[in-house]
Amino acid sequence: MASPFTYTARSSSSSSDYPLDDEHEALRSTVEEFARDVVAPRAAAMDEDGAFPYDIVGSMAKMGLFGLPFPEQYGGMGGDFFALCLAIEELARVDSSVAITLEAAVSLGAMPIYRFGSEEQRTEWLPRLASGETLGAFGLTEPGGGTDAGATRTRASVYDGQWVIDGTKAFITNAGTDITSVITVTAVTGESGGRKEISSLIVPVPSEGLSVAPKYSKVGWHASDTREVSLDGVRVPEQNLLGERGRGYANFLSILDEGRIAIAALAVGLAQGCVDESVKYAKQRTAFGQSIGNFQAIQFKIADMAMRAHTARLAYYDAAARMAAGLPFKTQAAMAKLHASEIAVTNAREATQIHGGYGFMNETPVARFWRDAKILEIGEGTSEVQRMLIARELGLG
Repeated sequence: MASPFTYTARSSSSSSDYPLDDEHEALRSTVEEFARDVVAPRAAAMDEDGAFPYDIVGSMAKMGLFGLPFPEQYGGMGGDFFALCLAIEELARVDSSVAITLEAAVSLGAMPIYRFGSEEQRTEWLPRLASGETLGAFGLTEPGGGTDAGATRTRASVYDGQWVIDGTKAFITNAGTDITSVITVTAVTGESGGRKEISSLIVPVPSEGLSVAPKYSKVGWHASDTREVSLDGVRVPEQNLLGERGRGYANFLSILDEGRIAIAALAVGLAQGCVDESVKYAKQRTAFGQSIGNFQAIQFKIADMAMRAHTARLAYYDAAARMAAGLPFKTQAAMAKLHASEIAVTNAREATQIHGGYGFMNETPVARFWRDAKILEIGEGTSEVQRMLIARELGLG
């Protein structure tokens, strides 16, 4: 795709107010229509039932969304990471469960294989993942580790040409769906200089000794598949080492840098959805003989919400542009993720306030947005971690 920042006239109804090139705008518009016409009518029921939306995921696969940033030679669409972010934002504008399913499958499930895999590994796994025929998962977090990913306890050793893996991973998205085909896990594979040597291993699903726990009971993201994964003597071929031995932790940190841009896009989508719903409600709801949108208190709340979504969008656009240009983007990704996740939480709270008692009812989209928003300040690096990264870049600590 061409640079995303070539001037193009835009529709005033668009959630994005920065000029995009024709290809990116066509994609954004297509996903916006899909989200509005297909996902939105199902969002409340999916949230209540907690069932994984296989048919919607299938439709997204046919649209090519799971292959957006991958080359055509691996079954991808030949696009870029920014295109993926645009799609995630539009989906999150109506439903975060669907959006995180796409985000995790691409930026966490398939991207490590594309970035660090051998040609044989790419050829074996990427066509199915890029087509959306199957989903991949990312096994980094552990029950006792959380943010301290360096405290990995999962271990792997080589016996008779196979890696034997033992350990547990927690909060793994897309780990237990019927179409999950692979989980990439980090494991301690030795020690070097008194420090743990952490490597990445490709684990096919199913594998003997691999078990997936029942879905978590979560505050939000009800239609997203999130589970604990246990590995009890799981054996995989020695060639399933992903990237260099001992580089697993470093490689996954770079994957998280990219993923934070995608999470920022998701957060912006949720924040924009709060604006959309609040404007609509403010026009329809009457009090004291007039629309509540005529009251300055409501106007100012919604104006601030729109401002937050706008500035957060520009932040993730900037990080994505730097990434596309091959420039350093780690700090910009941290800033975008931090700012977008926090304004998403704020917008969800304000949207609930504008809706009054109805905002506290699960039948309204803003109630779902409120429950879905909080995890954005935690997943793929907490807000505290983002501040730490930014401070380090400033020469502090």
